[in-house]
Amino acid sequence: MAKIEHFPAQADRTRTSVDTVVARMRSFRCEWPPSDGLAVFNRVYLAVTEEIDRRIDTGLFPDARTAATLDVVFAERYLTAVDASAAGRRAPACWRPLLQYRRHPGVRPLQFALAGINAHIGHDLALAVVDTCHALGCRPADLEGDFDRVGDTLAALEERIREELMPGPDLLEITDPLTHLLGSWSLERARDAAWSGARLLWGLRGLPDLAEDFRERLDAGVGLVGRMLLTPLPDCD
Repeated sequence: MAKIEHFPAQADRTRTSVDTVVARMRSFRCEWPPSDGLAVFNRVYLAVTEEIDRRIDTGLFPDARTAATLDVVFAERYLTAVDASAAGRRAPACWRPLLQYRRHPGVRPLQFALAGINAHIGHDLALAVVDTCHALGCRPADLEGDFDRVGDTLAALEERIREELMPGPDLLEITDPLTHLLGSWSLERARDAAWSGARLLWGLRGLPDLAEDFRERLDAGVGLVGRMLLTPLPDCD
């Protein structure tokens, strides 16, 4: 593949897009109470986006424009789901459990965070890779390095997220239902599935009916996992 030139005007537009995405997520902190399940996920995702943005600015991504485009296209799928819900429209199936249960008193903060990560990684990431390929005129293989670097950032923050949102030492008890829920979902497996999904969708780009069928099934399947992650749990206090 020919190297994509980085014209200053394009770089400026990308920088503006990244800043706009971050500003929108920051604005949600004023709109939603901290206990809101979507606010819990938004705090996590904002931290991830700011960290990726910092790494792009410090040169940790070899192709800053490509990384920023993937970052923005990825984030816009989350923002579109939020906008759809706010306007009373039907959000993608992967986001519906979190949007429906965001104020449920029996769901713990860590469940909200993982349900949002599940929707965004399990469904949105695969589609964002394909959308980025179309936007930049490249193939998924050309984005694999940036995909892995974004995934490494997520993995580095996952442990911190779990520690910050853990309800206490009861998590260590094998009988705690939350322990079982945590063990049922893996960021690494979700990342691997997202990459496989992106490659499959790219291979199906000339078969729109099959591609749409796959997208619908992926959306529904990720939504089902999200519903499981948001199973209301008894108060252990």
